[in-house]
Parts: sequence; C-alpha cells; structure tokens
Amino acid sequence: MRAYEIQEFGLDGLKMVQRPKPVPGRGEVLVAIKASSLNYRDLLTILGQYNPRQPLPLVPMSDGVGIVEQLGEGVHELKEGDRVAGIFAQKWLSGPFTPEARTSTLGGPLDGMLAEYVVLSEQGLIKVPQYLTDIQAACLPCAGVTAYNALFETGGLRAGQTVLLLGTGGVSILALQQAKASGAKCIITSSSDEKLRRAKELGADETINYKTHPDWEKKIRELSNGQGVDVVVEVGGAGTLAKSVSSVKFGGCVALIGVLDGIKTDLAVTSVLMKQARIQGVFVGSKEMFSKLNALLTLHKTIPVVDKVFSFDQVREAFEHMQKGSHFGKIVIELN
Repeated sequence: MRAYEIQEFGLDGLKMVQRPKPVPGRGEVLVAIKASSLNYRDLLTILGQYNPRQPLPLVPMSDGVGIVEQLGEGVHELKEGDRVAGIFAQKWLSGPFTPEARTSTLGGPLDGMLAEYVVLSEQGLIKVPQYLTDIQAACLPCAGVTAYNALFETGGLRAGQTVLLLGTGGVSILALQQAKASGAKCIITSSSDEKLRRAKELGADETINYKTHPDWEKKIRELSNGQGVDVVVEVGGAGTLAKSVSSVKFGGCVALIGVLDGIKTDLAVTSVLMKQARIQGVFVGSKEMFSKLNALLTLHKTIPVVDKVFSFDQVREAFEHMQKGSHFGKIVIELN
C-alpha cells in the first residue's frame, strides 16, 4: 500500500513509500482510508517543531475517515462496510484526560492516517454521520472535537451567551457553526475582510479585522456592553492570550488550544486573578465528546467548511497551502 512517512524533519523529508498492507489482530479493524484532513499540529510535526524528539519514520496526520474492510477476532461493535473515523487519542474514551491517553495520539507519537490502509483498535474508531461525505467527515476528529470540547465541555457555553473566535481556520469555523447551532452569539476575528464576509454568511454576529483594529480587545468589550465574552476559543497562543484574557468577562473561560502566534507570553497573572477568569488547555477530546459532536451536527445537519481538496499525490502542496495561511476552514487530502 501507499503511505507517507516523515523520514527527516522538513517538507523535503516527507516521502511517499510502499508499506505492507496491515492485518488486523484481535480487537482490531482494518480501515481503507478515503480522506484525511490537515491540522496545524501535523505541519509542526513534519517540520520538527512539535516534538523534535519524535522517533522517525512516522506516518503523519491525525484525521482520517474510511471504510471498515476487515475485522480481527473479537470485534463486535463494527462490521465490514461501516464508515468510521479514528479518534485522536486512541486511549481516551471518556472521563478525564490521562498520561496514557496523551501518549496514544495518532500522527505522533503513533503512526497517523496518511496511508491507504490503517489498523486501529475497535475502541479507537467511531462511526461518522451518514449525511456527510468522506471529505466533510474527515474534518471532525481533531478540529471538530476540539471545537466541541472548547465550547461546551470546557467553556460550558449555553444559548444566549457570547463566544469570541480567533481567526478562520478549521477549529474556529467549526466552532462558529457549532456555537450558532446552539443559540450562542459569535464574534470572530480575521485579517481578511473577505474571510469575515464569509464568516458572516455562516452566522457570525460581529466581525473584527484585527489589522484594522490592532487593539481588538477594546472592540470586544464595546460589542459586549463592557462585560466581555463568556468563552474565548483561543487558537493564537502567546501572541494573543493577553488580549483574550482582556476580552473575557468576569468568571469567563479562555479555552487555550493553539500556538499559531507563539508559545511564550508575559501575561500579567493579575489580569486573570482580578477577573476570576479561567484559562483551560484543550487537547482535542475523548471518544465520548466525539459522539456528542456527531449528535449535535446530525441534529442541525451542519456541513463542515472545506477550503480545498488535494489528491494523495499532492500532500506537499496541501501543506504549503496551509503554510500560506490563506485557507478558510479545512484542507483535506482525498485518497483514490
């Protein structure tokens, strides 16, 4: 079968190779992968910036959707022909996050989904909504679950509350769609007026161009009657965290997800203490959260926004497209 390996860090070290087609063991399932979506974590992994000590070679990418082709002994919940996605942390089924779950993530340290076939534990797979295409469903395992966790599990977002979304990448757009479906008010930022226009079409209540308004946290307070927002989906990291804390209301939550704008910050802790605000790290989510996400999406027939689809021969071009930062929504690789 064809697969991609990171043989050395850097895009030049990402190579298509031939590997033996895997065979499922007891409790395992062989899945023919149909689509895999990119996450910023995947790019950092390839570049050696996520975990420079990651053993190589490694099959990258955490997100993948495919068809169950063969069952190992002792598999009872799935059948051949089922359409499934791998869960990000293979050993995080429910409950709190654990050290064991942290070391069971696809696309590093475990081999990921950028291959024609993968074998995973039955427990590490979940059926995807039938109304979605393979390409659309491939957007869910990381970005979709992360957005759900940030909004509802971590942020406790309820109808009528307000959420701030930073940027228009995969997590932020999926969060916008989920929050609007749940009756929340959404404020979203971008440096592109065209992207903000598209976000408006998806239901964003307010938009802010952070290039035009570099002190956008002041605009947030203005738009929220001086109170701040209930939840911030913080994908920027160090460069935006202080502004996010300034934007959140007293007792609100900053769901810290990304590192797009750095990993070190000089945030004044008093800005958190004096608001009794909460900064909570979000590392995707559990299988149980994925199931809840599927139910929410199915209820509202929500369609994930796909920016661009690349073929299996265009993986490098897909990551170069991500590096440009011009995408709106998710970037997907479609396998033959």
